[in-house]
Amino acid sequence: MTGIIILAAGSSSRLGKPKQNLVFKGKTLLQRAIETAIASVCEPIVVVLGGNVEVIEPTIKNYAINIIHNPDWNEGMSSSVRSGISALLNIEPNIQSAILMLSDQPFTDTYLLNHLIMANGKQGITVCGYNETIGPPVLFDAAYFNDLLSLKGHEGAKKVIHKYPNKVIEILFPHGNIDIDTIEDFEKLNQE
Repeated sequence: MTGIIILAAGSSSRLGKPKQNLVFKGKTLLQRAIETAIASVCEPIVVVLGGNVEVIEPTIKNYAINIIHNPDWNEGMSSSVRSGISALLNIEPNIQSAILMLSDQPFTDTYLLNHLIMANGKQGITVCGYNETIGPPVLFDAAYFNDLLSLKGHEGAKKVIHKYPNKVIEILFPHGNIDIDTIEDFEKLNQE
């Protein structure tokens, strides 16, 4: 069984308003991410919220998901990864793997999430490749959960990926570099 952790705790400081609530093609970015996760073969689904929780949570409360509040979201991405992995283990102690997914990559689709699982081999870490780099969504087998739980500050999952380079499989995600950090990013997205 593979769970999904949607990381959506950031305050969107560069954007000036919660990017999780930006509407793209009729739904917020976070609603799109949740619906993509629900349509995949993964379960359970954990959504980690932090900044702006009071305006974000009402837009997603009707989904069959597990909403987690990360009180330490200001610490950086590591705290949300830790919150998500801990919640997933509480919900499903025998979980075999987890996908870390962002709420601001609008081109993440169900096929990609399912492909991460199918491509994952004995190595145990499957990443997406785009623009000559690697990044999320990323699948980690449970063997790497302790490494993820030990992340600190602004460290992200890349620290764990770089620690085990011979355990990594890469799949292509051509639009993975499209994420929303500024109003210009969002305007460009809406022109596509």
